[in-house]
Amino acid sequence: MNIDVCFSPALYPVYHNPEAIVVVVDVFRATTTMAAAFQNGISSIRPVASVEEAMEYKRKGWLVGAERNVKRCDFADFGNSPFDYTPEKVVGKDVIFTTTNGTKAITIAKSAYRVITGAFINLQAVADFCRKHGRDVVVLCSGWQDKVNIEDTLFGGALVDVLVATGEYEPATDAAIIARDMWMNNRDNLLTYIDPTDHMARLKANHLADSVPYCLTLNSAAIVPELTIEGGVLVLRTREY
Repeated sequence: MNIDVCFSPALYPVYHNPEAIVVVVDVFRATTTMAAAFQNGISSIRPVASVEEAMEYKRKGWLVGAERNVKRCDFADFGNSPFDYTPEKVVGKDVIFTTTNGTKAITIAKSAYRVITGAFINLQAVADFCRKHGRDVVVLCSGWQDKVNIEDTLFGGALVDVLVATGEYEPATDAAIIARDMWMNNRDNLLTYIDPTDHMARLKANHLADSVPYCLTLNSAAIVPELTIEGGVLVLRTREY
């Protein structure tokens, strides 16, 4: 089987494989936040692409997590930090979720064979899910406003490394090799490597860098959020893998 890495949603049309598992990643912070929320007992997350959709759900009485340009939207109950979704706030709850990059990428990938979300905190669970289903894999990096970023590419490289090491997968293109090399060369000093990046600068400027060490922690959440379509609506729930 093959694994590939798409560095940006803008490139996804040339990577789309309707028979593949697509792993959407937004390390800082959407897919990390999703994994944390499910780990803390949330029932479902409904990703929507626009703030307007999220506001409409809010008017109907839904709980809403919403972020744009790293800042929590004024109308929202939650932002885009994994620390917002504590058990006492989310156990058994259904939450609408929109972010600058991650929920857009999920929406773009919705027609794939399977769409799941990945982050460093559920890396091994994602790898196990992919192996169980025995399909090609495409890692879709959410990036930043269609631009490539380092943190999502690193996750792609980490998943390539884990799956190739099983002997069941091989890199599909140069992109997968580039991502794996980036990961292998920097996995022992992730914080140092990521510190000068664009997104770190945004988080620091808005006093939101407190979640970065958590976002870079490996395998603290043994869950896999998977996208389903229920009543014509996109819904993320955890699935057995």
